[in-house]
Amino acid sequence: MEHRCNSLGPRLARTAGSSKLDWPRNAAGRRSAGAGPGTAQPCAYIISTEFASKSATKPRAPADPGTAAESKANDVFDIYTIIFLALAVFIFLRLRSVLGQRTGRERPPYDPYSARDAVRTSPSEKVVTLPGRAAQPAPAATPAGDGAERWKGIAEPGSPAAAGLDAIIAVDSSFDAQHFLAGARAAYEMIVTAFAQGDRRTLKGLLSREVYEGFEAAIRERESRGETIETRFISIDKADIAAAELRGRVAQVTVRFVSQLISVTRDRSGAVIEGSPDKVTDVTDVWTFARDLSSRDPNWKLVATEAGQ
Repeated sequence: MEHRCNSLGPRLARTAGSSKLDWPRNAAGRRSAGAGPGTAQPCAYIISTEFASKSATKPRAPADPGTAAESKANDVFDIYTIIFLALAVFIFLRLRSVLGQRTGRERPPYDPYSARDAVRTSPSEKVVTLPGRAAQPAPAATPAGDGAERWKGIAEPGSPAAAGLDAIIAVDSSFDAQHFLAGARAAYEMIVTAFAQGDRRTLKGLLSREVYEGFEAAIRERESRGETIETRFISIDKADIAAAELRGRVAQVTVRFVSQLISVTRDRSGAVIEGSPDKVTDVTDVWTFARDLSSRDPNWKLVATEAGQ
């Protein structure tokens, strides 16, 4: 700078009897060229002018690469945010169109426990429930009336079987002969199949202790000889109540089964020693099922077997 400034503005000097602005003077005692009240430039103005001049010519600093990368990342983030939002809206609309909306007219969910327990298998052990009495007694589903009408199509009027059924339903009003026969069919097929496979666990849940011991002994003897049995049911043509009675609190119902099946017995080497894998055999069995009517256990068990004619 050409001028030195000792103060921030013109100096105020006092003279005798007056005061005036004392502007800077040169060596000759004159005011600086152009100096005066109308043209004087204070130091602040000179400094700011010089600073502005230098700032105008100063080169611009290069951009920070980190800042540029961050800006670019923000742009990419914004693009992906928009894409994800659009995808979420699309999925929501698709689910809504597929699943629909509640209108108040939907069917209630199916309750498997509301249906009658015609045939039921326990998950812990393979026990077929032959309908008799469930945990809570249900109204009797047997035909209305008495005598000839009550057991029509099930037992002959006036027969011992009809009298036995009357005695059973008098103690257990939930007994239903038709549902009993449906369960007996299922139990018959399960027992025959389990015996052929040597499935002791299934047999133990379906048979009384005495009958199970006989079946288990036959299986053990067969296994000791190395023999195997293959049994396949073709059909169960008939399942009729042949007899019924009440012994104290124990109900017993005898069923006559007529079925068609294929049964083959093989020795240790796999050779057929009895039956044929291609021959269908007619089989008749007479089985007796029993249940204690005073027990809360609704399961009937096989208590006797014999070959029919």
